[in-house]
Amino acid sequence: MQRRHAVVAGAGIGGLTAAVALHRRGWRVTVCERAPEPPTTGAGIGLAPNALRALDSIGVDAARAAGSAVPATMGVRRSDGRWLTRAETSYMAARYGMPPIAVPRPAFTAALAAALPPEALRYGTTVTGVDDAGRPTVRTAEGPDLPADLVVAADGIHSPLRRACFPEHPGLHYIGETAWRTLVDAPDLRIPSMSETWGRGERFGVTPLADGRYYLYATAVVPAGTRPADPRAELSRRFGSWHDPIPALLDRVGGFDPADVLQNDLYDLAAPLPRLHHGRIAWLGDAAHAMAPNLGQGGCQAIEDAVVLAHLLPAGDTRDSADSGDTVPAALAAYTAARRDRTDAVRLRARRVGRLGALRNPFAATARDLAVRAIPTRLALRGMDDLFNGFRLPGATRVTPG
Repeated sequence: MQRRHAVVAGAGIGGLTAAVALHRRGWRVTVCERAPEPPTTGAGIGLAPNALRALDSIGVDAARAAGSAVPATMGVRRSDGRWLTRAETSYMAARYGMPPIAVPRPAFTAALAAALPPEALRYGTTVTGVDDAGRPTVRTAEGPDLPADLVVAADGIHSPLRRACFPEHPGLHYIGETAWRTLVDAPDLRIPSMSETWGRGERFGVTPLADGRYYLYATAVVPAGTRPADPRAELSRRFGSWHDPIPALLDRVGGFDPADVLQNDLYDLAAPLPRLHHGRIAWLGDAAHAMAPNLGQGGCQAIEDAVVLAHLLPAGDTRDSADSGDTVPAALAAYTAARRDRTDAVRLRARRVGRLGALRNPFAATARDLAVRAIPTRLALRGMDDLFNGFRLPGATRVTPG
């Protein structure tokens, strides 16, 4: 009996999670990644309870695999340090069954890759197109062509496969902000909280990691393409007078080197895709529903996509000469039905939250801060129930928090 074959375009978190989930369903998988090697530098990622529950359903323990940090509290502050909202992580764990965790992104992707057979990973291999008449054939710049039963398009926010199959779609929408990300080594600071600080048109986030490092991110409302000559000096200029421990963390940012501080303009998808599949191609993560990072759900939704997709597909060892070939397209239609509305709702919500955080008018920003402070913590967390407790496999019963 011949095993079904899935080709995954992209070795990011979504693509690798899909590959692991399909591998454990009995599929033969090939992951094509244009980068010449796995990443060794990068930022952190927060894994919310919904993503952790999805990973658990395929037997992946992110905390054990990549190391993790569980902050004592999470919340939003203003630039003088006053908390606008703050929640104890223990309360979140009681409400959702587990706390959110933070992991270094390179360590997490390495752990996912390690769960695959070595021959499944092809770095330095760029997918250039898919011939999808009948069973698809994946073309790569390096060759040879790869026949497949399924193509998973996890090729990122600028997804060439999305543009090729949905040429009428409006594409990406610049949300008006640029973002800087970096990791700093500062175990002596002992910062217990994961926080985001709101100024006027600027934000700064601090996430502690298990190895004593901190994942820092910052955003500013600027025209697309704005690139300061010295990112470290720019961050110090914008945020150096903000509350502790931000100045101390900025002092630990590495010297001027393009690898020290990553900068990306922020985009989301201008409109939902008409569907998340085309023939035997399925889109997931940023390729399917690029969203602003304001809810910390971009990677989490990619993980959900990957797990649901593998769950709906037939087992990989069931294809034989009698297979009519209809089961995979039907499963992809079910995947669109299961994921499109949820991911688009998260995309729109992330955009709305970003607009609040990016307010520049001093009167509007003050009104925003007062409004956020007035919301009781319990009520604020209840508003996250649909995100943190919203993952379920099709056919499973949704758990309702107390």
